[in-house]
Parts: sequence; C-alpha cells; structure tokens
Amino acid sequence: MDAAQQQTPQQEQSCPPSACESCSSSSCSATSKKLTETEQEFEDRRRLASRLCRIKHKIVVLSGKGGVGKSTVAVNLAMGLHLAGKKVGLLDVDIHGPSVPTMLGLEKSQVLEGNGELVPVDLNGMKVISLGFFLKEQDEAVIWRGAMKTGVITQFIRDVAWGDLDYLIVDSPPGTGDEPLSVCQTLEDADGAVIVTTPQKVAAVDVRKSISFCRQINLPVLGVIENMNGFVCPKCGELTAVFQSGGGKLMADDMGVPFLGSVPIDPRISEAGDSGVAFLQRYADSTTAGLFQSLIIPVMEELEAAQL
Repeated sequence: MDAAQQQTPQQEQSCPPSACESCSSSSCSATSKKLTETEQEFEDRRRLASRLCRIKHKIVVLSGKGGVGKSTVAVNLAMGLHLAGKKVGLLDVDIHGPSVPTMLGLEKSQVLEGNGELVPVDLNGMKVISLGFFLKEQDEAVIWRGAMKTGVITQFIRDVAWGDLDYLIVDSPPGTGDEPLSVCQTLEDADGAVIVTTPQKVAAVDVRKSISFCRQINLPVLGVIENMNGFVCPKCGELTAVFQSGGGKLMADDMGVPFLGSVPIDPRISEAGDSGVAFLQRYADSTTAGLFQSLIIPVMEELEAAQL
C-alpha cells in the first residue's frame, strides 16, 4: 500500500483568530509574522505555539537501539506521573510500530474531531495519541517517506486538543532519524530526553549515539535508564543476572550524563503490557513498580524545582 492510501488525520485549513491571544509573553515568536512566511505558515506556527504554551513539561523517551523496552518505559513514566496526580499526555510517534494502544488496551479506540481539533483518547484522565488509532487494521503496514512522517508528527502536536498538561511524554522510535528529529525540532523548548538502554555492550554502543544526537540538537539529557538488568523470580523475588550488568551506568558515567537507575526483567511487566494495562497500574505494590517510581520522582522533582 502506498503512502497516498494510508489513513491520516485531516489537516485543519485555518487557525482560529484567538490561537495565541492567551499568551502574555512579548518575547513569544508567534506574536508576529516572519517576512519569509505565508499567512498559512504563520497561522500554523501560532496554533503550535498556543498548544505548547499550555504544556509545562515535555519529555522525549529515546533509544538508539530497538528492543530495549523504550515504549514500556514511556508508558510507565506517563502512568507514574498520572498516578501522582499530574495532568499527563502520552504521544506515540513510532510511526511504523505504534505499540502504545496495545500496551494500554486502546486498540479499538478512535480519535474524534471536534471544533476543528483532534480529540485525544482519554484513559481515565490521561490523554493519548498514536498513529495506531488511525489505522484500519492493526496489521496494516505504514509505508511512508520522511516528509509524510514529519507532517503527521507535527499534526499530532499542533492540531491535537491537549489542553493544559503538566507533562507530555513522547515515545519516539529507536534511532536518530526523521521521527525523533521532527519531535525535537517541533518541541523547541522540550525539557529533555530520557534515554533507555539495556546492560549489554552492543546496546550501550548504539544508545551512546542517542546522547550524541541530543547534544547536537541542544536537547538536555535528563538521564539514562538501564532496562532488563537481571531477572526477578516471580516466586521468590531473587534477582539473577541475565546479561552483563552495569553497562548502562558505565555508559552514562563515560558520557557525562545522569544515571537514573535500573529496572529488572520482571515477567509481570510484559504480562501487564500484553493485557493492556500499564505495569505501574496493575502491580503498583510490587518491588519493581517501586523501582520504576524511584526513577520517575527525581526527574519530576528536578523539573518542577527548576520552574519555581
């Protein structure tokens, strides 16, 4: 199936005149039209600015390597903040493998349109957007080139009625290509990135590239999470090393970025995701859930302290 046959969100043709009227900042770049802009480009930029100014904190979850549990971290990071009483949005920009709908039990959900906006799926107060909501079939392949991916990612930020959020968590696909670059360029004032790795050297080598990517585009690295650090026995709770441990911390120390901590392989994490419930929600009292929360709280406290 070619790109023209794929379902995409309808693009709004005009911007409401009040898009930026709530902004009192004289330094806001969206208050005046650039000489090189068309009227439509200016209105699109104003609409984007009106969305972003209502989101306090924006965090991008990145990894240079696939299969490290990045989406698991993004989903549970968002859920942890939501359970802490924060207003949270979760944006899945993994165009070719959107897994967030499955992990949250939202496969049959649809994004509605209202007042010229895309209305995100509501999960008990947490707002969720994914390309998976726009596919006719779950097995449908998305065969797009860079320009189409960039356009849809921009729409998901600019045209979605996110409202007032404390946090927007972005689950980005692995690598340093079109999708992560589009997200970071669109979220010009993003707070930073959480980098996910696993302990093995082969993963850490690729993840180092994500840190270099962040530095090249001036995106702060909030910290590194080492996933799958040992196996937790579901019966006795004993932790057994599966891979060589400590690779994430060594890599973080070598690259000069914060190390947030490690999360073990816990069979309940995959079981929760497969059943469509975030692990932190289903197994809130487990030791592994406590580890997840201990990774989230320092990031939240640091960002909120910096805003005071």
